[in-house]
Amino acid sequence: MDQTHDADLSAVAALDEPTRRRLYDHVVRQVAPVGRDEAAETLGLARQTAAFHLDRLAEEGLLDVVYERRSGRSGPGAGRPAKLYRRSSKQVTVSLPGRRYDLAGRLLAQALEESEATGEPPRAVLHRKAHDMGKELGTQDAVGALDLLERYGFEPRSEGDAVVLGNCPFHTLAREHTETVCGMNLQLLEGFLEGLHETGLRACLAPAPGRCCVRLEPASGK
Repeated sequence: MDQTHDADLSAVAALDEPTRRRLYDHVVRQVAPVGRDEAAETLGLARQTAAFHLDRLAEEGLLDVVYERRSGRSGPGAGRPAKLYRRSSKQVTVSLPGRRYDLAGRLLAQALEESEATGEPPRAVLHRKAHDMGKELGTQDAVGALDLLERYGFEPRSEGDAVVLGNCPFHTLAREHTETVCGMNLQLLEGFLEGLHETGLRACLAPAPGRCCVRLEPASGK
């Protein structure tokens, strides 16, 4: 698991505590940032309890902390700004097994837009975009092929000289739009290997129940 996934799991786990969840729900329903006293009074909590849980939500990145003077006054004698909480812009997504529909959506949207602008067939654009993205990811992440595949949710495992991918990050899309999504996935993984300068493996379509449609075979078997 990568650090982002671990952080998302931690954030979701933080909301499992009932009082903390009530506070989070209260804050996100408000138009303006919420103070500790207000939250405690509204939910019938001790101020110390509300403060503890609000700070925990802020530590997990689920709430942002801002400081404002509620009196509207400024300068000497205006008092200290109050510590307030509001929903953060952080997006938390946890999926087990791992899914990367955001990545697929970005590629499909880019392909559609470029196809409409240039007249190039959408599938050709999609394959090129997927290959380019895979290559970029492989170039940016200076790790081994298995580590990179694990990071993006493919659950790789060695099978002799080949690598089997135990999970498809685009599972639902691949099941409903098999040719389009599996072709995109193949190009993405070819780009991965190229970006990593992994010359010992090649990506090939080898669909089978319970795993990704792409398998990494020894390049010598080409």
